[in-house]
Amino acid sequence: MKKITLFSDGSALGNPGPGGFGAILRFGTTEKELVGGEAYTTNNRMELLGVIEGLKALKEPCKVEVISDSSYVVKGINEWLDGWIKRDFKKVKNIDLWRTYIDVSKGHEINAIWVRGHDGHAENERCDKLAWDEAQRQKNLLGG
Repeated sequence: MKKITLFSDGSALGNPGPGGFGAILRFGTTEKELVGGEAYTTNNRMELLGVIEGLKALKEPCKVEVISDSSYVVKGINEWLDGWIKRDFKKVKNIDLWRTYIDVSKGHEINAIWVRGHDGHAENERCDKLAWDEAQRQKNLLGG
């Protein structure tokens, strides 16, 4: 099974507001950057969407280390998800994205690791810039 590192970050201007995500997939020395966004969203949705889109880009089952500064995403993946499933997602926000995460994570071995944001972690800083730039682009598309 290939070992992949998935760095991801999200941004929203207004929370909710225009938002974006940035992700980097790394396999050995090869990297691929992913960017996307929405006109009206939240920071947590963009944080999670970055992970989802990174997993969607994988062509085969992999061992994936998700690196994120979002405790919501890291704890959701590592700690909360099983309980949410057992409770049928009662009182859980972003159910649509968590269900998508479940679908795209099938076949992969995933471990999420939290890193402090804006603390000099090179890949996290890059993902933050990609996410923020996309959020600005979404804002500009709205005429803001």
